[in-house]
Amino acid sequence: MIKKPSQAVIDIKPSGIRKFFDLASSMKGVISLGVGEPDFDTPWHVTEAGVDSLANGQTHYTANRGLLRLRQEISKFHDEHYGTKYDPDKEIIVTVGGSEAVDLCCRTLLEPGDEVIVLDPNYVAYEPAILLQHAKPVFIELKEETEFKLLPEDLEKAITDKTKAIILNYPSNPTGGVMTREDYEKLVPIIKKSGIYVISDEIYAELTFDGEFASLAQFDEVKDQVIVINGFSKAFAMTGWRLGYTLSSREISSLMLKIHQFVIMSAPTPAQHAAIEALKNGYPDVLEMKKSYEQRRNLLVSRLNKMGLKTNMPHGTFYVFANIKPSRLSSDDFCTQLLEQEKVAIVPGIAFGVHGEGFVRISYATSLDNIKKACEKIEHFLETLDNQRKEELEAEVLEVMEEIISI
Repeated sequence: MIKKPSQAVIDIKPSGIRKFFDLASSMKGVISLGVGEPDFDTPWHVTEAGVDSLANGQTHYTANRGLLRLRQEISKFHDEHYGTKYDPDKEIIVTVGGSEAVDLCCRTLLEPGDEVIVLDPNYVAYEPAILLQHAKPVFIELKEETEFKLLPEDLEKAITDKTKAIILNYPSNPTGGVMTREDYEKLVPIIKKSGIYVISDEIYAELTFDGEFASLAQFDEVKDQVIVINGFSKAFAMTGWRLGYTLSSREISSLMLKIHQFVIMSAPTPAQHAAIEALKNGYPDVLEMKKSYEQRRNLLVSRLNKMGLKTNMPHGTFYVFANIKPSRLSSDDFCTQLLEQEKVAIVPGIAFGVHGEGFVRISYATSLDNIKKACEKIEHFLETLDNQRKEELEAEVLEVMEEIISI
């Protein structure tokens, strides 16, 4: 008899996001507001740098940490934009997307029985990465009324002797929430005292719309406890290039490098050359895309609130997290029926954790025209639901009246 594969892998649930992508892809004429990637193409000068590297025969392995020129540009970028300094020789690793970086952090830090604090709602990849290390995720509920921020009192309650780390993602996928420097200042003493690590997924850092982006890595007291994850997928519209990076202390970086060099060797070489160009000359492109996202965000939030779906103004990312509780449908049913009846694809909040129930994630990484059409269809869907309820209520009243008359 063939032996059974890993139970940890067997127990992992499939992505709740993928279900709706698969359904949408099997239907014609669907407006997709579910996809988590920019609708913009990679700026041509960035693509050209990748193409040129191929033409010039730069198709070999790079150093395990990545091209030194790229690491130097990453270091310079974070120093100039966020005031955080990292040594390109010892504190930066170029990874295959932010996804590898999340996995590297969990493999490096966690042992069986460790606890990792995860915010709920949260990005879908965090819990599986923890479970694969036979560690335990401990969830903190984020609330709509506090704009899905992490509150110090909730963090303090969640920390135990077994807590090894917390995973943060601000700006947040799926909520669009952000943490300000003032918000983080309240967390610093707790993190310092507890000694836990912070895995800070900052892949949407450059897509912070209101105010300046803030990171716990900006606080010297806890910087060595923070592992920053960032990359090129979201801000630079380079999802398919599969390139991310980690910023951390020398000690942690050297440990992560052990895993990276055996499992990956090095990130794709042409993608690294493209990323050098993106960091050197691509920030104006980011700002232009950011302007478009803001326009779309403002339109979508306004329309959703007008039709009765309460929606916080997201201060980052390209998602809104709309409250659908007035519909009286589960988030899964809401998204399924909307897709079947109106051919609009969005993602149920339950896909991002139990506290995502009652919400849906809607991406505005699509054209204004698509957003307008989708909003019309969502509004029509809500009107249909209201009419169905009225008919059901009238039928119930009629039934009760008939029973009274028969008595």
